[in-house]
Order: sequence, then C-alpha cells, then structure tokens
Amino acid sequence: MKKFSALLFAALLPLASMAPAAHAATDDLAAIQKAGVLRIGTEGTYAPFSFHEQKDNKLVGFDVDIGRAIAKQLGVKAKFVEGKWDGLIAGLNVNRYDVVLNQVGITPEREAKYDFSKPYISSEAALIVRDNNTDIHSFADLKGKRSANTITSNFGKLAQQHGAEVVPVQGFNDAIALLTSGRVDATVNDELSFLDFKKQQPKAKVRVVATDASAEFSRSGVLMRKDQPALKAAIDKAIDAIRADGTYKTISERYFGEDLSSKVQ
Repeated sequence: MKKFSALLFAALLPLASMAPAAHAATDDLAAIQKAGVLRIGTEGTYAPFSFHEQKDNKLVGFDVDIGRAIAKQLGVKAKFVEGKWDGLIAGLNVNRYDVVLNQVGITPEREAKYDFSKPYISSEAALIVRDNNTDIHSFADLKGKRSANTITSNFGKLAQQHGAEVVPVQGFNDAIALLTSGRVDATVNDELSFLDFKKQQPKAKVRVVATDASAEFSRSGVLMRKDQPALKAAIDKAIDAIRADGTYKTISERYFGEDLSSKVQ
C-alpha cells in the first residue's frame, strides 16, 4: 500500500507542477488589472510607429498611441519596455512584458507560437531603391542584390524569398541610411514608414518601385502569449471601442494624414 501510494504521488507530481503554469497562462488579464499596468514591448526606433522625438526624447508613434488607448480601455496605464526587434518577440517568453505592439505582422508561423488580437492596421511591403537605380523594378529583380533589413522581420524574409542577400540592420532608419549611402541596393520595408519618411524628408533621393499587399505582410495585431482568451477578448473589444469613438481616426490622422480604419482587414 505504501509502495502504491508512493508511486501514485510520484505520478501526480508532474501534473501538480504543471497546474500553476496552466493557471498563470490564463490569468494575464487579471494580473494586469491588479497591477494597474499593461506592459508593452516595442522597438522605439521604428518611425512612425514607435520612436523618440528629437526635441525631448519622448516615446511617441502610432503604435505607442494605440497602446495607450488600449490600456485606457482596460482601465490601466501603459508601460513601454523597449528592445531591439530581433529579440522583441522572444521577450514575451520570459515575461518581460504582457504584449508586443510594434507593427508585428500576423503570420501562420507566429500564430503557431503566439496569439494575436484582431488586426489594428494594414499596410503593404514596399520595395525601396535610390532614385537613380535603373536595375530594380520589381521584387523579382532583387535576386543577387543587397537589401537592408532586420533579419527576422517579414520584410527581411520577403527579400530573401526573392533571392536578395539581406544586410542586417536594427530598423527602418538604418536601412534607409545604408541605401542612400549606396552600401545596399534596396530595402523592403513598410510602406507607411516610407510615406512618413518622405513627409519628413521630401528631398530624400529614394522611391518605391513595387509593393506587396499579401495578407502575410500587411496585417498587424497586438501580440501576446498563447492561451490568454480573456486578455485577447479584452484587447479586441478595446480596438473596436477606439475605432467606434473616433480615437483611432485621430491617432491615424496624426501620423499619416488620413483615417486608416477603413483599410484594416
């Protein structure tokens, strides 16, 4: 009897050790509301989505304002935790933050490991070259060319799929700097980021020669850990609310000059 009890106890140990983790995995919303803070992972170097103003170094951007608006709907404050793109998503695994808001594209590969909110913005991948480039007219022309991209981003993967050698950078600004200096032939990047860049620097000698509107690259959502149904539902509800009350329109017009809500798929 003692031997049987010991064996039963040993068999139940793994289940017991798993129980707190399983409970924690479904309790992020309650923990966030108890703490009064939604911790948001973001890059901080990706204008116009997440960047620092030169005048006072304040963190601003479309994603930053959307994050603050979502947190307000949840009844908490937004706290941003900055990190480089290539380690940003992995930060969720070690609980550095609760969600990631950094124009993260919704892809099957990511959905296998993480959960997403409903899309909150849609854009296209833009193939950007120097004004005097006469060799690149389409994505197919990237074969054998050098493209500046963050390696693990959707844009970097798209460049690689078309045969480009990806030169690693930390963000959009670094990619444009390499492009304008002639150290790379192109960059595949977010069209909205390019439009914002041209608005700030209209004389920059770069142009878009092609775009890719495939859903894999165009739809972005709030990224969170798997199995957070309450948190996902709350964030989805918050996105609906800020679109309905005009907050989304105000934010998108601030950064892009137009209401982008109708473009969200």
